[in-house]
Amino acid sequence: MLRTAIAIGLIVATSLASAQDQVVNLYSARHYSTDEALYANFTKTTGIRINRVDADDAGILARLKAEGSASPADVILLVDAARLYKGEVDGLFQPIQSKVLESAIPPQYRGKASAQGTPWFGYSTRARVIVYDKLKVKRDDVESYGLLADPRNKGKVCLRSGSHPYNLSLFGAVTEHLGEQKAEAWLKGIVANMARAPKGGDTDQIKAVGSGECQIAVSNTYYIARLMRSTQADDRALMDKVGIVFPNQSSWGTHVNIAGGAVARHAKNRANAIRFLEYLASPEAQNYFANGNNEWPTVQGVAIDNPALKAMSGGSFKAETIPLSAVGANQTKVQQMLDRVGFK
Repeated sequence: MLRTAIAIGLIVATSLASAQDQVVNLYSARHYSTDEALYANFTKTTGIRINRVDADDAGILARLKAEGSASPADVILLVDAARLYKGEVDGLFQPIQSKVLESAIPPQYRGKASAQGTPWFGYSTRARVIVYDKLKVKRDDVESYGLLADPRNKGKVCLRSGSHPYNLSLFGAVTEHLGEQKAEAWLKGIVANMARAPKGGDTDQIKAVGSGECQIAVSNTYYIARLMRSTQADDRALMDKVGIVFPNQSSWGTHVNIAGGAVARHAKNRANAIRFLEYLASPEAQNYFANGNNEWPTVQGVAIDNPALKAMSGGSFKAETIPLSAVGANQTKVQQMLDRVGFK
């Protein structure tokens, strides 16, 4: 009896320790304060504690390579399709099989599936749109990405660095649509139309339009939504001056980028990692993306209550449908084109 009681006690103690030690180690390029609620809810729901390391996409991929099999990472969250593609082709993710994710996430927002499973899944999207000075620029003059290079817009355009992942992915998409020769001519035309040398982030480009430093810029939609939802008088005044265009609605559609997640190749807590990725596809988590960080959910049928997203898009818009792997595969040639045309 004593031996049996001791054995039962050991089993219970081991189970409790196991429950208390449930963790998932997350390497995240998502630096949004609103995600704190997202992570806290996962821990509250599952009891699994999140240990988080924050860095940018490139830093995370470099760290995974350097750490190799010793890496403690279980889950990787990145905010750019090209970087997800690079992580996939470099073998930094492990394919997983999940009926939950395969039924929730549309095929165009996943990595390339194999017999072993799928290497990554996209959870939210953001459109790369054109903003313009409503008093100085006609909407028809900015209705497509191609018009950014049109001589009518000479001296009007401002952009962040061409080598930033958001622009590299846009340029990779345009290259896929136009071909390398035409895409390079387009980039050369944009350089010729710049009002100033590239600098700052997307919010800085919007503010440059509002201040008159330039008249046309490009931005991800979640930056615009933040300003639209701001309680600051200056932000509201800025957005009264700025118009928003979802480009190429009469052709291939507006470029969209994604934020997505994967299980790290050497994950030590694989089951917890898969559980976390499945949680990100839940309606509750998808609402955090939409209403907390102003992103569009990838899961179909999730209601969006975000007034800024509804206002800027009119409720819906035509998005391009090219494979995200093609955007990633074009990155090297895009960077070479940028060097040739002098796009810093």
